[in-house]
Amino acid sequence: MNENLFASFMIPVMLGVPITTLIIMFPTMLFPTPNRLINNRMIAIQQWLTKLTSKQLMITHSPKGQAWSLMLISLFLFIASTNLLGMLPHSFTPTTQLSMNLGMAIPLWAGTVFIGFRNKTKMSLAHLLPLGTPTFLIPMLVMIETTSLFIQPLALAVRLTANITAGHLLLHLIGSATLALMNISLFTALITFIILTLLIILEFAVALIQAYVFTLLVSLYLQDNT
Repeated sequence: MNENLFASFMIPVMLGVPITTLIIMFPTMLFPTPNRLINNRMIAIQQWLTKLTSKQLMITHSPKGQAWSLMLISLFLFIASTNLLGMLPHSFTPTTQLSMNLGMAIPLWAGTVFIGFRNKTKMSLAHLLPLGTPTFLIPMLVMIETTSLFIQPLALAVRLTANITAGHLLLHLIGSATLALMNISLFTALITFIILTLLIILEFAVALIQAYVFTLLVSLYLQDNT
């Protein structure tokens, strides 16, 4: 039971070689470069959603922060597409792997912190000590704020991993329960199937929401340091 339950989270292997890299590169095929004067409906919808998301993310940024808009939109589209592809049967979701999410979160967080210390050194250091702190509490608060700063990339990665993994596990459990109940009570199985359908719709929403939350938090870290 445990092997079946967690089988979807195992990294697929072909001829002894992990094919995670190919799976990660696959979403780029979903966003083709338009080469026509008038785009089709799919590309038009993609461009509209991209512009809408970019506007929401960049509305509070300074001109220096808006220079990162292409990177942030690319990050959102990548996470959203990999999350959505993971909803297909017999597929693999790379964002359920904590190592991959840490690989995205740590460089992005480190880049924003580096920019902050390079452009706003005094302000970045001032974040480590709240204004009006009593003298005897300064060492302890500096350690607490420093720890919270280094926890940010871990929180980014764990939040994305936990939400995507929990949703997939819940779908697997309810799907297994539906199959088991078909031989016991058809009415109960029908109710469970309706719940499963609603959860699938919810998981599609969660896939997009988690991609937006991850990108939004990176955007907020960038806003604090530009």
